[in-house]
Amino acid sequence: MTKRTPPFSPEVRERAVRMVLDHQGEHGSQYAATCSIAAKIGCSAETLRNWVRQAERDRGLRAGPTTNERERIKALERENRELRQANEILRKASAYFAMAELDRRSRT
Repeated sequence: MTKRTPPFSPEVRERAVRMVLDHQGEHGSQYAATCSIAAKIGCSAETLRNWVRQAERDRGLRAGPTTNERERIKALERENRELRQANEILRKASAYFAMAELDRRSRT
């Protein structure tokens, strides 16, 4: 599985989030600021809203997992999946060799 690169660099994301937070007072709401700035940078308002929400979580202004916590959770889930696969392989190998040992004993 190849990792796709996001269409917007981290610098563009950070700048867009900063613009929303800095200019929301000039608009009727944060959503209005988000819509205005999203149109200027060429992304959807929903995408920018998600970036703003994640930035707020990272700064402790909003409840939920931070970016680092989300990355750690992904890594742990991946490790868990790999360990389950390894355990399944070991279980099948153990059963195979146990059957081979029983077969060998029954022939002698």
